[in-house]
Amino acid sequence: MMKIFRKMFSRQWALTTLLVVAGVGVCARLGLWQLDRLEQRRAFNAQVETMRAASLLDLNLETPADIASMEWRAATVSGEYDFENQIALRNQYHNGIYGFHLIAPLRFSGGAVLVDRGWIPAESDSTSADWRVYDEDGEITVTGQIRLGQGKPAFGGVADAPPMDGTRLEIWNNLDLEKISAQIPYPVLEIFIQPNAQTTDDAPPIPYQPVIELTEGSHFGYALQWFTFATILLAGYPFYLRKQDD
Repeated sequence: MMKIFRKMFSRQWALTTLLVVAGVGVCARLGLWQLDRLEQRRAFNAQVETMRAASLLDLNLETPADIASMEWRAATVSGEYDFENQIALRNQYHNGIYGFHLIAPLRFSGGAVLVDRGWIPAESDSTSADWRVYDEDGEITVTGQIRLGQGKPAFGGVADAPPMDGTRLEIWNNLDLEKISAQIPYPVLEIFIQPNAQTTDDAPPIPYQPVIELTEGSHFGYALQWFTFATILLAGYPFYLRKQDD
């Protein structure tokens, strides 16, 4: 065994040994990363299941201080939309058609909350004046799920930069609730409501609800693969060197 060990670090094999050690480290790290992803997935599944089992939250009756921890809980609220502070979220699709999602504050007796009203087509709907054709007057009752915003853009996405002159940014790349709320002249909750979607919803704005698969995915299998690769390198390299002496 000492002979093999000395051979590993000989001038002839030192670089190969270094590459093998690096390969083992990379494979092991990727395996641990997949296990971490698995734990994140399990935590997400538990959050969704717990919140879906919770009772319907009526925001007109209570707005819990820890509402940001209640993502995916069903909620309802009645109030009136403030269309003067409505914004649009770009790069949204419905049945393959490009458009926007309209995000508007709903003011109610206990405060205000942003609502993702749904998808509208992009045809000539690029300014807030164009969006007014989708206004809903009077008191509106919205029932849906509590959702959190997107604090930073997805990989490859573009961050939003509100104008330095203090004017409103009307079309956003990301649903950054903190930045959006900062340009609304009154406090809003740190969540938004994503209304329930109905199969009969065919007139814009069309509500959208994501389809969630409560599975653990393939993370555990991928972790086993990476650990197997690390083991093969770790055990196979000395065996290969031994064969070279035969």
